Amino acid sequence: MDRQSQFSYRCGACGRCCHNQVISLNPAELLAIARTSGIATDAARARYTERRGSLLRFRGNGGCAALDGARCSIHPGRPLACRLYPLGLERTPDGDRFIRLEPAAGSAGQYGVDGAVGGYLRDQGVDALLEMAGRYRPLIRTMRDRIETLVDFSAIEPREFWRRAIAEALRESNFDANRLIDALFDPDGVSATRESVESTIAVHLSILHEMIASTNDPAELATAAVLLAISLGYSPVEAII
Repeated sequence: MDRQSQFSYRCGACGRCCHNQVISLNPAELLAIARTSGIATDAARARYTERRGSLLRFRGNGGCAALDGARCSIHPGRPLACRLYPLGLERTPDGDRFIRLEPAAGSAGQYGVDGAVGGYLRDQGVDALLEMAGRYRPLIRTMRDRIETLVDFSAIEPREFWRRAIAEALRESNFDANRLIDALFDPDGVSATRESVESTIAVHLSILHEMIASTNDPAELATAAVLLAISLGYSPVEAII
């Protein structure tokens, strides 16, 4: 489906879609959650996320950590996946593609035929959050360029180098310390600002560029690049030289 495809959906506020999901978070989404909650990004990461801030947390009963009964307690700052539902987003070299998902079992939501994908995305605030998240994508290239200055891939097997980076990025426990990942998913911790999402992102990106330029550990850079790519909805291949 593209933005002109026929589509409409009315949420039934039943909370059924807020259970047993795997939802990636990028730095802009984490910022939006923190600002909506009125807490700093390190507190939001501890309360709502897993895998170093890059996954939304779900409780033992299957419910989202932000769910209060059937109500989303962070609804104004909800992640892209929640705004898109019941659409999925596939990011391809030819552009974004939208996929109609099967509704959650027992969902009270209702599909309609009186709109288009583009209008639904606009109403859900998807485009604004996509734009803010997209500002982080150039960091992947910046990290790759920095890696090229540090690694002689004629002496080191590239596939093994990146295989290790992907495995480390996806690790949910027993992972190595990584100051770049910590900085990516704790903007307030490195920028010392509690301003709006938009203004914080500008400061955050400037600091991240400086950190990347001063990092001399290629494994740290590669792992951060992979995790950032995944958090933005891309394949790990996006990060690979």
